[in-house]
Amino acid sequence: MDKISATLKSEMRQVLDNNILRFWIDKMTDHEQGGYYGRIDGHDHVDATADKGAILNARILWAFAAAYRVTKNVEYLKAAQRAKDYLLNHFVDKEYGGVYWSLDYTGKPKDDKKQTYAIGFAIYGLSEFARATGDKEALDAAIQLFNDIEAHAFDAVNNGYTEALSRSWQPIADMRLSDKDENMSKTMNTHLHVIEPYTNLYRVWPDSRLRSRLVNLLHVFTDLLLNKATRHLDLFFDDAWQGKRNIQSFGHDIEASWLLYETVLVLNDAEILQRMEPVVVDIARAADEGLNPDGSMIYERWLDTGHTDRSLQWWVQCENVIGHVNLYQYFNDKEALDVAVRCWNYIKDQLIDQENGEWLWSINEDGTPNRNDDKAGFWKCPYHNSRMCLEIIERDF
Repeated sequence: MDKISATLKSEMRQVLDNNILRFWIDKMTDHEQGGYYGRIDGHDHVDATADKGAILNARILWAFAAAYRVTKNVEYLKAAQRAKDYLLNHFVDKEYGGVYWSLDYTGKPKDDKKQTYAIGFAIYGLSEFARATGDKEALDAAIQLFNDIEAHAFDAVNNGYTEALSRSWQPIADMRLSDKDENMSKTMNTHLHVIEPYTNLYRVWPDSRLRSRLVNLLHVFTDLLLNKATRHLDLFFDDAWQGKRNIQSFGHDIEASWLLYETVLVLNDAEILQRMEPVVVDIARAADEGLNPDGSMIYERWLDTGHTDRSLQWWVQCENVIGHVNLYQYFNDKEALDVAVRCWNYIKDQLIDQENGEWLWSINEDGTPNRNDDKAGFWKCPYHNSRMCLEIIERDF
């Protein structure tokens, strides 16, 4: 298996450097208004006046900070510094705390709601910059954002984190992360991307309160989000954790399987490890219901309508690769490594834009490339794919 590992690491380093991060430096850097552009469409046209999203900027920060930490390429440090400065100077709400959801292209607040998911990614990017550089300003800002979430978004009565609040942390009617989501007050996706940044923050700030929040979040996943019958993670809930439990999202399942295990490893507690290992495997096995014979993974299915979305989205394939390498590395599942390799081959053949850089959003159900969705934008960021590359490069398998 050493040859397979070496090949994967070499190929992913090439894609990381020459296809993904080169694209973001050369084509997305906003030299006029600062920071990074808000959008490049599926046909590689830059929209210089597109709104700039907090998630996009925070993920750019994370990607370049992590890439610098792993590769020591100073060009990546410069790109990360640019993202960090823009995030702190424009996205952080200096009056009420948290981060704005979006800015206009000049850097002025556009939508000032406080989406817990977006604040989580700001913590993720800032903590990674601190991890890579030892930067105190980034660490202090990440800790403050952690305190903001805990002070305003944590539900002390029912447990878990509220999806969204107003700029001044008051309830709002529309809490949806995107127009594709249900308008519910608690979601699996947000909790996944709270435990992820909290875990990264704990690496550089091993605070006892933060540790207790991580332990609690693991219980939220096992006790409230995990469907005991199907072993999938259910997606949308009200304050009291009542929900339809009607959607199975294969990409989120496989992503959660390895991110939860990452939290367990960082906590380094034998009892937690023993409790969580079977859960991690169960969630990954449930995700495998979405696998195709070529190793790719479809998006999701709705149990109440019987509809299955068989599109092959870029981010699902990335999580599919990491999740199955994780099964091989820690659970000695040799078939899982084969799945990861086959999915990587699918990515190379179908999703990577070898000519213009970066990746397509997806391959449609009929097998045609999707160029209607963005190459870069609010949700299309150098995060899932660069994280996949960096995870494979760093792992010992």
